[in-house]
Amino acid sequence: MHVVATAGHVDHGKSTLVRALTGRDPDRLAEERRRRLTIDLGFAWTTLGSGETVAFVDVPGHERFVPNMLAGIGPVAAVMIVVAADGGWMPQSAEHLAALDALDVRHGLLVITRSDLADPAPARVRALAEIRATSLGRVDSVTVSAKTGHGLDHLRRGLARLVHRIPAPDPSGAVRLWVDRAFTVRGAGLVVTGTLPRGRIDVGDELVTAPQGLRAKVRGIQTLEQDTPTVTAPARVALNLRGPAHGALPRGEALLTPGQFIQTTVCDVRLHGTDTGRLPRTLTLHIGAAARTVHLRLLGHGAARLSFTPALPLRLGDRALLRDPGRHAISAGVTVLDVRPPELRRRGAAATRARELAQLAGTPTEATELARRRLIRRPLLEAMGVAVTRDPVSGDWLADPAYWQELFHRLTTLVADFAEERPYADGLPLETARLQLQLPDRALVQALVRAPLEVRAGRIVHRAAGVPQALRDAVRQVRADLEQAPFRAPEAPRLVELGLGEREIRAATRAGLLLCLAPGIVLLPDAPAGALVQVGRLAQPFTVGAASRALDTTRRVSLPLLNHLDERGLTRRLPDHRREVIRSRSR
Repeated sequence: MHVVATAGHVDHGKSTLVRALTGRDPDRLAEERRRRLTIDLGFAWTTLGSGETVAFVDVPGHERFVPNMLAGIGPVAAVMIVVAADGGWMPQSAEHLAALDALDVRHGLLVITRSDLADPAPARVRALAEIRATSLGRVDSVTVSAKTGHGLDHLRRGLARLVHRIPAPDPSGAVRLWVDRAFTVRGAGLVVTGTLPRGRIDVGDELVTAPQGLRAKVRGIQTLEQDTPTVTAPARVALNLRGPAHGALPRGEALLTPGQFIQTTVCDVRLHGTDTGRLPRTLTLHIGAAARTVHLRLLGHGAARLSFTPALPLRLGDRALLRDPGRHAISAGVTVLDVRPPELRRRGAAATRARELAQLAGTPTEATELARRRLIRRPLLEAMGVAVTRDPVSGDWLADPAYWQELFHRLTTLVADFAEERPYADGLPLETARLQLQLPDRALVQALVRAPLEVRAGRIVHRAAGVPQALRDAVRQVRADLEQAPFRAPEAPRLVELGLGEREIRAATRAGLLLCLAPGIVLLPDAPAGALVQVGRLAQPFTVGAASRALDTTRRVSLPLLNHLDERGLTRRLPDHRREVIRSRSR
């Protein structure tokens, strides 16, 4: 299926043309039929000779109903512009075309109607010239008379060519269905209709409404008045929903794939096709079938900030338009550049922001968005509409590669500076590093650590960090003291004399120069291996006293040394407090 909207001035025969093509009357309201004037959106469809099904969204042409018209053309990719031969180019022809241009609609067909009442050539020449200057560019044109049927076959072939040129949307894309009509059906409940521009909906799916945030389960699906278990874009759809109450989903409410869109009340945009200096500061923003009164703040370089309530589910690259309802005029088209813009508090912040936005193409990519945001959670970036292919650096955090490398270099410098200022400290605490790097999550700091850095007990150290010469000299003295009696740990006065306080001992232990068995008790790193040989020669099991005599040391040293051997699984403590060497363990 393909969805095509009509566009054109009031009373130029849009509804009559749709009726002639489909055999269905798109005017569904009694007042419309009585007044012979389209007031709201109408819907009809036909199957072309090529086998393609085309669903039409018929829009009103009167200037009083332009908001309704905008709700109809907002979600569609193609348009059939209707101009009457006996009417020519008219004000609403121009406003409808301006709206299509603002929304960047690129696929269209010009239909000159009522060719039985006047020469269609002048209207055709003028209309093609007007259209050529817009996003639609050069379009095919067909001359018809709905009354006589002349040209309808040519029109059907023209529609077949039109829909053939429309790019296929992503069937796996997230659903954002703008509600254009809601009503109740006896025995079924709430039904909403809309144009599905991308994605797929299945019976049983759970969607969420925006901006209200209501959960809605799809009980049934109809397309072209036929029940179906699934529908894939593009399509006109009617959904029977469970959850929201009747009247809870007005026109402009959106049905979304949960977690796939950001609802925002402020966005930065690029303005198109306007003299920005003449824009009023209060306008109406139209996107999909939704409309919001917005406050406009011009930033410069064609960029602006829009503020509005309630929130809208927007994505980067979305096209929308601004309309001045007082002047009955399309003021500008907009491209959404940021749905989470930073606050502008400092002097000159707006100008700086404008320069940043001027660098954006309006078609977001993973590389450009990571480069500008530097660090962002993957679900958030995907909800902005960016396809993500990179692996996270930690958890669901994505990082710009250049920024990540910069963070690593900064971390390396922080660790080196910290070690220089505190040579005997255990290393730079992870939380200190997080604060100094201004990172939102400590796990990111841990993810940054790689050779030659490493994390030890919640602190970051440099593997090749040098040991201060004073500490090396002190360790050399300890080694000399232990040369003749390797298990007689230096007493506290001797440690003080050598300048080996708690910090220095920790630093020497980290460097593998000393083994600290307990506070104030240090031996050389190979002491446990030598002790195991000595106690292994004792009658098994043995007491702490026996071990002390064999090691030529005191209980102050032998007990923590034996505990160390226990912890390493080299000896075993028995219930009577004696120990034995575990002979079967390979060492």
